[in-house]
Amino acid sequence: MNRILVLLFCSTLLIGGCKGKKEHTEEGESRSESADNSSLVEMSLSAQQHIGLVVAPAQVTQLTEYLRSTGTVQPIDSKVGVVGPLARGRIMEVKAKVGDRVEAGQSLAIVDNIEAGELLAQAQSARADLERFKAQLIPATRQVQRSRRLADIGAGSEKDYESSKAEEDGIEANIRSQQALIDGILQRLRRFGIADATPRVTILTPLKAPFSGVVTKASASPGDVVDAGTDTFTVADLSRVWVQAEVYEKDLGRIRVGQSAFITVDTYPDHPFEGKVAYISDVLDPQTRSARVRCEVANPKMELKTDMFASVELPTKLSKQALAVPSSALQQIEGKNVVFIRHSPTQFEKREVEKGVTVKNLTEIVSGLKPGEPIVTQGAFHLKSIVAGGELGEED
Repeated sequence: MNRILVLLFCSTLLIGGCKGKKEHTEEGESRSESADNSSLVEMSLSAQQHIGLVVAPAQVTQLTEYLRSTGTVQPIDSKVGVVGPLARGRIMEVKAKVGDRVEAGQSLAIVDNIEAGELLAQAQSARADLERFKAQLIPATRQVQRSRRLADIGAGSEKDYESSKAEEDGIEANIRSQQALIDGILQRLRRFGIADATPRVTILTPLKAPFSGVVTKASASPGDVVDAGTDTFTVADLSRVWVQAEVYEKDLGRIRVGQSAFITVDTYPDHPFEGKVAYISDVLDPQTRSARVRCEVANPKMELKTDMFASVELPTKLSKQALAVPSSALQQIEGKNVVFIRHSPTQFEKREVEKGVTVKNLTEIVSGLKPGEPIVTQGAFHLKSIVAGGELGEED
């Protein structure tokens, strides 16, 4: 009888223990399933379509940080030429005006060269003197020969020979001097484009463009009398230009000469221009604490006009390959950064992630996400609203 009671007691303990274990296991599984479900968000396909929800795989991309500044388009100093007369004269005809595109050597204006006329007169006078000296040389040479013969036979003195010889040498020196004077005048005339010293009523010389470019200044009118060196025209070669920007002192260490620069202007918002940083000023503006930075940009179609306002983007030293998502994919819930990953057509997992740097519209993900996972890139704010228990709002 006692044995039967002992067996019944043991059986009761065994059954109770198994039942307790089974209840404990079921309770644990239920809690685990409940935790997984708490990170899932449901949204119907029609609601997704209504808000324009977009899903895309997370990708590893090149992140390059840019420094942004504003500037203006300016001509390059070495590609600006000032044209003026080489001598005093009167403007007879103007052939170019501001805004005209001209070729190298093209005539901009015609000038009645007053100095050239005076030089021609001097040349004619010098030539007349030269002919006179040459005429004097002929009898002087004969006299020297005669004096030499007479001295040799004793019919004349050596002194007479030396005197006639000195006179001949003097005339030859005058001839050489006049020839040098004429050569100098002809050289000056050639500077004005005059190849000969033929007398003429007026001497017309052109003012020519030093290179191909655009006339940016023209201060000549027909009838004006201009002196040598007067700035009459300015021609700028705008096939390459400077975009001049200001960079704050604290950012100067992030850029360098020779690096790329990307420029946009309001006139062509979808057409960026690429250039190079050609110059970083060594002097800071004491008022703005900024330095002048010049970016040289090719301008073959003359799309960039002088004094245009431009936006300048300068890549900094921060450049690396990283897993990144659009910044709109990141949301904050209870102070934590999260993204939403699609599990099924209507289910999305709320996933906590650690973010890194943000460059333009991309944010680096340091941990919590793997490349290729499908994340919500547009519409994440609406999923956040569901998690928060609020109504669907408008995305920030």
